[in-house]
Amino acid sequence: MAAKAKSGNAIVETIKTIVYALLIAGVFRTLFFQPFWIPSGSMKETLLIGDFLFVNKMAYGYSYASCPSLIMPRFGINVDAEDICGFAKGDNTRILGGDPERGDVVVFRHPVSGRDYIKRLVGLPGDRVQVKDGVLFLNGEAVKQVPAGQFEEVMARQGPQGLTPRCENGPVGEGGACTKSRFVETFPEGREHVVLNIGDQGSDHTPVYLVPEGHFFFMGDNRDNSADSRLPQAAGGVGFVPYENLIGRADRIMFSSAGRSMLFFWTWRSDRFFKGIE
Repeated sequence: MAAKAKSGNAIVETIKTIVYALLIAGVFRTLFFQPFWIPSGSMKETLLIGDFLFVNKMAYGYSYASCPSLIMPRFGINVDAEDICGFAKGDNTRILGGDPERGDVVVFRHPVSGRDYIKRLVGLPGDRVQVKDGVLFLNGEAVKQVPAGQFEEVMARQGPQGLTPRCENGPVGEGGACTKSRFVETFPEGREHVVLNIGDQGSDHTPVYLVPEGHFFFMGDNRDNSADSRLPQAAGGVGFVPYENLIGRADRIMFSSAGRSMLFFWTWRSDRFFKGIE
């Protein structure tokens, strides 16, 4: 009987340990840092498919969007942040709120779908944002762009979804060199980052968008391969993003995998360990 009692106690203690660990992990993820895996190429070359990073949730304070989501379709799990903290949604405010800066790379909740997106903040409240002939204009002034060579990658399927890159140098066979024009863009405040160009398309020519109070305008660095604020929500895009939908700022890549899974350590990119995000 004593052996059975000890066995039962061990099982209870194991369950307690797991529950406590999950609670601690949940609190840590809610208050401090949230892991994020880059699924698409919309932020190349700043972020590549397979980059793994932690999002700094302390940077902008906390809102309903700070609650973690747990979405695992394979196991039928779909717990959204709004399911947990939806009671706090709607007032577009934050606790211990901090102001994001132009040029920050931000993870936010899509205002309609609720999915997590990562883009660069280009438009602040009150800004007039427009893209003309592929050049970003802020408040009527062109943002400086300087040609900086080419971005080159291998034409191959990337990440768990097996996405293939788009190339400026036309149709490229598997294993070939896929290139895009590369530019260094400098915001009025002096912050620099790299943007890529593939070709002329509709998103290179937009109307003037006036960013509402309490909202922000986001764009991907891979300008011709990004669904972002240039497309209104009514048309299936991101549109203006409310302050309360910000999750946090991406500051540093922890590691990066060029394979189908982050567990395939032999595909990790050695040059991206702890790489700062500019």
